[in-house]
Amino acid sequence: MSALFPVLAEHSRYVQRVRRRYAAELPLLQPGLPDRGVIAALIETLATNRSLASSLRVARHLVLERLAVLDIEQGATVEDVTLAMTHLAEVTLDKALADARTELDAIHGEPRTAEGGDIAFWVLGMGKLGARELNVSSDIDLIYVYEDDGQTQGSRPVSAHEYFSSVAKRLYTLIGDVTDDGQVFRVDLALRPNGKSGPPVVSLGMLEEYFLVQGREWERFAWLKSRVVAPLSGMGAPGDARTLQLRNLVTPFVYRRYLDYGVFEGLRQLHGKIRSEAKARAAGRPERANDVKLSRGGIREIEFIVQLLQVVRGGQFPEIRTRSTVKALAQLAAGGLMKAETAHKLSEAYVFLRRVEHRIQFLDDQQTHCLPQGDADLAWIAASLGLKCSREACELFEMLGEVRELVATEFDALLHEGGKPKGGCKGGQCGGPKPAVDGEDFLAGLQPELATAVRALADTPRVQGLREESRQRLAKLFHRAAQAVAADECSLDAALRFVDWVGPLLRRESYLALLVERPAVQQRLLRLLGLARWPMRYLMQHPGVIDELADPLLLTARFDREAFITDLLEREQGWERSGEADEEALLDTLRRAHHAEVFRTLVRDVEGRITVEQVADDLSLLADAVLQIAITWAWARFGKAHRPQPRLAVIAYGKLGGKELGYGGDLDVVFVFDDEDENAAEIYGAFVRRLITWLTLRTAAGELFDIDTALRPNGNSGLLVTSLAHFEAYQTGRGSNTAWTWEHQAITRARFCAGNAELAERCEGVRRQVLTAPRDAQALKTEVQAMREKVRAARPVKDGLFDVKHSEGGMMDAEFAVQFLVLAHSATHPQLQDDLGNIALLRIAESAGLLPAGVGVAAANAYRELRRVQHKARLDEQSTALDAEAADPLAAHRDAVRALWQAVFG
Repeated sequence: MSALFPVLAEHSRYVQRVRRRYAAELPLLQPGLPDRGVIAALIETLATNRSLASSLRVARHLVLERLAVLDIEQGATVEDVTLAMTHLAEVTLDKALADARTELDAIHGEPRTAEGGDIAFWVLGMGKLGARELNVSSDIDLIYVYEDDGQTQGSRPVSAHEYFSSVAKRLYTLIGDVTDDGQVFRVDLALRPNGKSGPPVVSLGMLEEYFLVQGREWERFAWLKSRVVAPLSGMGAPGDARTLQLRNLVTPFVYRRYLDYGVFEGLRQLHGKIRSEAKARAAGRPERANDVKLSRGGIREIEFIVQLLQVVRGGQFPEIRTRSTVKALAQLAAGGLMKAETAHKLSEAYVFLRRVEHRIQFLDDQQTHCLPQGDADLAWIAASLGLKCSREACELFEMLGEVRELVATEFDALLHEGGKPKGGCKGGQCGGPKPAVDGEDFLAGLQPELATAVRALADTPRVQGLREESRQRLAKLFHRAAQAVAADECSLDAALRFVDWVGPLLRRESYLALLVERPAVQQRLLRLLGLARWPMRYLMQHPGVIDELADPLLLTARFDREAFITDLLEREQGWERSGEADEEALLDTLRRAHHAEVFRTLVRDVEGRITVEQVADDLSLLADAVLQIAITWAWARFGKAHRPQPRLAVIAYGKLGGKELGYGGDLDVVFVFDDEDENAAEIYGAFVRRLITWLTLRTAAGELFDIDTALRPNGNSGLLVTSLAHFEAYQTGRGSNTAWTWEHQAITRARFCAGNAELAERCEGVRRQVLTAPRDAQALKTEVQAMREKVRAARPVKDGLFDVKHSEGGMMDAEFAVQFLVLAHSATHPQLQDDLGNIALLRIAESAGLLPAGVGVAAANAYRELRRVQHKARLDEQSTALDAEAADPLAAHRDAVRALWQAVFG
């Protein structure tokens, strides 16, 4: 009850009618919230002296009376009420279906396929029934599907289609007909294929063809919430393996394996139609202005917000697939697709509007969503919500107005219907005919150089063959680019690169739709293209990553390894729930996630938000995380797996080992295992080959890495994976087969990067044994110098040029000097044993007295600057071999590295 004054369910005229007419039957419903079992038992009890049709109807009245009491007087949640209503629909449909089939089987016999197999039949619940969110006086949206064609086997045989059509009619009679006891539910079949002009039942084959040939965009939103609601057990039940056939048809129709921004326009048109119809119904009828479902800012708009984001992204992010609106809002927030505050407010708005809707419908058991006109009814509804309402002031109307304004604002922002300038249109982009991308008037409005590039693209067969809608999208995008150049928001070079980037993507229209729907993304994209050349190449290879530009945290965040792994594991669970966790889906998921994170790092990089060292750190941690996930997923699907987790370690060498990985860099790795199983060598050999395939295979989503295992014991002639004991013996010189000095140079920057964490300490122990082993310093110096000369000979630099990596005084000289210092002095200077990177180790060497004062610090600064110059050149696709003029600013840094070399090697 309300604290304001007692609020009782008996104010409801419907509750009064039920209590008068079914007073004797009311005690038959068990106390508490009705569930499937309670409702089924109630129907069985009623059926002892009533027909099934009457029992179903009376059961509904008793359940609704109970829900009114629980909701109004005892504060039951919206979820409790809608789930109970859903259970009522499921149980009544299940019993009606069983009765219908029994009756028709007696007349025609059971339907069978040509091969003699039985045929499943599904009652699909759509909308709120499918989402388990059924309101108290709702109709139910159903679609009937049968498994296969065939014929009944009785004395009066009919086709399977005729049989199941008769089942549908009988179902309607039992559920939808109005009798002296009323009806169970109003049944609406308008969402079936071809709508009201289509047959009442369709086969799986007919449904598949419809989805492929005729399915419309708005129907994808309807099918998103579909599920089997009857039968509840046996053939065709939700848990029946046959039902997977149906799910496997529906899922790819609703969710596309790409970011599907093309649905925006379809939903925009559908919503416009619904709003227009709502306004038409309200014309001359002021009571309809307060429709909590269909009016502006109503329940439907919250559902549209959720469904739009799900349909756009659910193909790649299965973890956001759920039928429940409230659960979906939470998942969208968890996935970063909606601000947590926005999701919370919309969830509260949804619950409030649904509570108001229930109060309205409890009054007279009418399928209406409009607030009543009577003062007493309004006061009752308001009081049941803890609000006041009188002729002078009504808190209910005030709160309803606030909630609807919030919802409408969020909806309009999503569909770009808010904030449009009233009045004139810029560039002919609204009102009148839309510009053609090859129209002379349109081209004349672009900068001359941009017009030339656009004309060249527009004249190609690819553009000429596009649908008119796509050609208009192109014109809109190029017009925006021209405006950005004119406003000095991007360079002309950026706009020209944008034209070059768009060209190869014309057949992937979803990306054009994304940019049209997200002007801010295009604006960021243009800026990015103007900062360096390499981003355009990356975007051509992986165009889907442009959606990352919509993230407001893009520039301020950093890569988070644990969050990345958690997200991917949740995505895997999403694939599992949807029955799509096959190897292909996981391979693509891993690649898309990696590409997205690389791109995020790239944007922060070229925008100057992170340093070269931070770029390398993030890319290296990302590679570690991808390796870890790949091991987890590949092992779970490895036929020879003999334990829950493999005792495998991945040791990173080279750039990955030193956390200096760049864009597109190879991974230098060594695989070792520590497992007492007698077949361990064979098992891990097969697994590592499979793992490398996971990491290197090119799929529809692209590539991950090239893997180089040449640094394993005995190089390319050695085993692909070796035991940790053998690796230790090889590296520490026990036995006749031992590592070379150059392999010890490589291990100075090696580290455990992925695999079984229990092996990390032992892998590091082997490395430290190598670093601290006694050595003849002069012999080591000679060998390191000889290896440096060998590498220099393999990477000659033209006379007159300075290559920041390979020339004398370049990065590689500094790296070889550090390797010598670590191998020669780690035993006496333990601080050199940590894999801290060249810059930190040079500073440590100087502070330890191993280098003259100032030499280590100067060399460290030089190495940092040379890396920065190399990195910038690669981003702009320029050579790292500089002519004298370009190299002149680096002269002091080159001299610092030369001084380091002299101090170390003499």
